[in-house]
Amino acid sequence: MPLTGKERRHLRALGHHLEPVVIVGSSGVTEGVIAAIEQALNDHELIKVKINEGPEGRHEAADRLAEATGSELAQLLGRTALFFKRRKQKSHFEDILKGPHEPRPAPKPAEEAKPRRR
Repeated sequence: MPLTGKERRHLRALGHHLEPVVIVGSSGVTEGVIAAIEQALNDHELIKVKINEGPEGRHEAADRLAEATGSELAQLLGRTALFFKRRKQKSHFEDILKGPHEPRPAPKPAEEAKPRRR
């Protein structure tokens, strides 16, 4: 299920404050790294991964990780990747990523504007 632009943007906002939970070392993408990312995705659904210099570039490593774990790459900024994989049960993101988002309420009409003091 590919993410829409709005969903991707919302996930980037939610993931901004997160710290990387997995670090891909100089060995690159290994089975151990994939297992650690799968476990972290199962626990948190939205995670950051730090991709250090290795045998493959950061874009190739991020794409390979997303494919191997069945997750979506929400963002790749520098050497930090943001991955998302919704749980089948008890997902924290059910309400957030469900269908079209509610429109913001219209601003209330301003009652008579009071003159500003200087």
